Amino acid sequence: MVQQDDNQLRQRLRRAAFPVIKTLDAFDLTALPTPNRQKVLSLSQCEYIDRKENALLVGNSGTGRTHLATGLGVAACRKGYRVRFWRVAELVEELLEAQHVHHLSRPEKQCLRLDAVILDELGYVSLTRTGSELLFHFLTARYERDAVIVTTNLEFAEWAHILGDEKMTAALVDRLTHRAHILNMNGENYRCRESLRRQEVIPGD
Repeated sequence: MVQQDDNQLRQRLRRAAFPVIKTLDAFDLTALPTPNRQKVLSLSQCEYIDRKENALLVGNSGTGRTHLATGLGVAACRKGYRVRFWRVAELVEELLEAQHVHHLSRPEKQCLRLDAVILDELGYVSLTRTGSELLFHFLTARYERDAVIVTTNLEFAEWAHILGDEKMTAALVDRLTHRAHILNMNGENYRCRESLRRQEVIPGD
């Protein structure tokens, strides 16, 4: 991909709909185990997007999953890729609304024009049967066609509690993990570490 000028970059960042712009430069990679650090640096080159591979960031709240996912998305925008960020619950709500007005094919077609989709916070909100099926079909449509980044606080074996169907969950996990880069983020709470670091640089009384 060709590096974009400032106007093109601003347009791509706007269309990506990041809740907050966060870059990899602003993330303390030393907080990550060495294997994860190497994976993040490799993913930042965006070759996984060309290879239509996925990245799955699995870990507890506060470990920096959303920051890293956003940072990877921003890095992709800088290289000229078309990216879109959704929280899972928001995407499912959009799909449900599109189905209600009989325009479900519209968001699916729009998403197939993207190079990478970021789905944040899978596991925080239980989905209805219809919502789970719509999410499954959305991700299945992207299988081996475009890259997907997913952040989740649940181990794969626990996804059925959110999606509500073990067979569908197994099929979805199989597709997402095929040719995927998996980062286990569990460990020290990144947000707490950064908060303590900021306090350390504040002059004492």
